[in-house]
Amino acid sequence: MTESTGRLRAVIATDLSEQLCRELERREPRLEIVRDPSLCRPMRWPADWGGDPAHVRSPAEQEAFDALVDSADILFSIPDTDPAALARTVRANPRLRWVHVMAAGGGAQVKAAGLTEEELDRVVFTTSAGVHGSTLAEFAVFGVLAGAKELPRLQQAQREHAWDDRWTMRHLDEMTVLVVGLGGIGKAVVSRFAAFGARVWGTSRSGRPVDGVERIVPVDELASAVGEVDAIVVTLPGTAQTEHLIGEDVLRAVKPGVIVTNVGRGSVIDEAALLAALDDGRVSYAALDVFEVEPLPDRSPLWDHPRVLVSPHTAALSTQEDARIMRLFADNARRLLDGEPLRNVVDTVEFY
Repeated sequence: MTESTGRLRAVIATDLSEQLCRELERREPRLEIVRDPSLCRPMRWPADWGGDPAHVRSPAEQEAFDALVDSADILFSIPDTDPAALARTVRANPRLRWVHVMAAGGGAQVKAAGLTEEELDRVVFTTSAGVHGSTLAEFAVFGVLAGAKELPRLQQAQREHAWDDRWTMRHLDEMTVLVVGLGGIGKAVVSRFAAFGARVWGTSRSGRPVDGVERIVPVDELASAVGEVDAIVVTLPGTAQTEHLIGEDVLRAVKPGVIVTNVGRGSVIDEAALLAALDDGRVSYAALDVFEVEPLPDRSPLWDHPRVLVSPHTAALSTQEDARIMRLFADNARRLLDGEPLRNVVDTVEFY
């Protein structure tokens, strides 16, 4: 808390626009909003929170930037979205009490910082979960539709100027879609598919009912359920518990011709098992926005597979993302100051 103002000092550690900084000040005037855009890496596009890596600070600029972030009670963004920079400032600044992470799955960045149990207890971390739900849900629908309407076949015929014999296409209102993960993104996915008339199932740890979901499938029963669905949409975060959840056992049990879309984290799907399932026809199409290794290595066979859509982890981006995250942060600041629970607090055991 700044002695001169008596307010919590919130440092903007990324290139947030001046317009949004001023809106944040209006939304929560009890914070002291501190920024110096000249010290932040410039964004190359909306919501480019890490900024341009080609922009290198001079030693004096880096010293000034570190001093700025180390003066915070609250940080808006991990500095340069770099886990090592997060660890440095947590250890340099015993006043720091809350860090808001830009990514919906920001728990992985917190985990990568390698903080001690005491440091994790001292600082609260929140993510931007929910902000990206609508854009990712649209990509999920797009991916399933691309598979259902056989987009690769249409594109190949167009390239060859071939007027093929007509064929039947699959329709969403005749399909069962399994949404693997019913958090904020998963619920947005459910609402879109339900609106199209699809039968929607979903996996859940709690087993609590979710609007639009006809059947809740326990995670440990996933392999027994996938043989009855036409499409699988993955929305889960990357944790030790979700790694390769969609692996050989599940993909061996799928209904032949199933469509797979991933808008969660790449580690949830075993890519080697997915490729084998694509090659033998168990999976007819895969639309992937996330991958086990990013950027996707040049050598990956996913690049050239005729029934795979590769999206470079871009489905969540929106021109409105900056504003939506700022408003989420403002609401959480109000909650903090009013003694209410924060939204999207990172579980520092499983880091999601």
